Amino acid sequence: MGALALAAVLLTPAAAMPAGTDTDAAAPVPVASPTAAPPPDDPLASTVVRTFSYGKKTRQRMEAWWQPGTARKPGVFVLHGGWWSGGDKKYMTEVSRSYAQLGYTVFNLNYRLSQDAAWPAQRNDTLAAIAAARRHADYFSFDPDRYVLIGFSAGGHIATSVGTYKDGLRGLRGVVGISPVVSPLTAYSDGDDGADPEQRKLRQAAVALAGGCRPTGACARVWSSMEVPWHASRRDAPVLSVHSADEFVPAYHSELLKNELNQVGVAMNVRVVPGFYHSSPLYREPGVAAGVQEWVAAKLAAPAPQARQPERKPAGAHLPTLRRVGTL
Repeated sequence: MGALALAAVLLTPAAAMPAGTDTDAAAPVPVASPTAAPPPDDPLASTVVRTFSYGKKTRQRMEAWWQPGTARKPGVFVLHGGWWSGGDKKYMTEVSRSYAQLGYTVFNLNYRLSQDAAWPAQRNDTLAAIAAARRHADYFSFDPDRYVLIGFSAGGHIATSVGTYKDGLRGLRGVVGISPVVSPLTAYSDGDDGADPEQRKLRQAAVALAGGCRPTGACARVWSSMEVPWHASRRDAPVLSVHSADEFVPAYHSELLKNELNQVGVAMNVRVVPGFYHSSPLYREPGVAAGVQEWVAAKLAAPAPQARQPERKPAGAHLPTLRRVGTL
């Protein structure tokens, strides 16, 4: 299949996983030259980092970290947070780097924000990115039958919604949520007039995600679709959820999902860490990243790699990575 024909086919947004993996599809086509390679002594010297489109919209981009020409490796898909209305994959660079260092193929996703498109566009974008990565598994040295999702805050909502999509996704071995907003209805209820500013902001963000409507009347359908616990089924992937004890997205969000998953025989662990940190700052708390990495390794049925904390870099530091924008 020629490059132009491939682009025409694969730039059509997908809302579901393909039945299988197309190993005969052409490789992604770059449209810009890479920057300089990392220095030879860099631990990621053999890892290539590129940004590709998986759809026609500007936000439908994913950054892939992979080692060309090697055996297929389990995959890690990373979803940023930001109230569904902000954030960017660039803020997940160090998280992505840490999993690439552990030997995984990593896909760091952008998705349409709530001002670009209402729910379920964000879930559909994630499904489309997964489908694109699976179609090009050989190119990315990626095992399409062994991958996990890791989502932060609003990204945790998207990740868990993908994990409960229909009756399970092929190859999905686990879902991790860091401060996940598992229950937008709970966020709406918690963010009433007596709530603190962040809870009120989260309520407003959930309304924006639903297209500007509140969970009543004609809007009940979209809120039902957004409510992750209501979609638990027996073939869903197991879940690990991490919250701070005093953060504005409390652990009872995740307990709602755990109750529903357990009823259909799916395991879910909810971990609560002392303090009030939310999302990425929570992930950087001692032991959190290491615990997530150990859980991921077990779910991917791979030898447990040495746990690493995400590297802390000074603001403005440039990463020794290779980048180009291409079309899947």
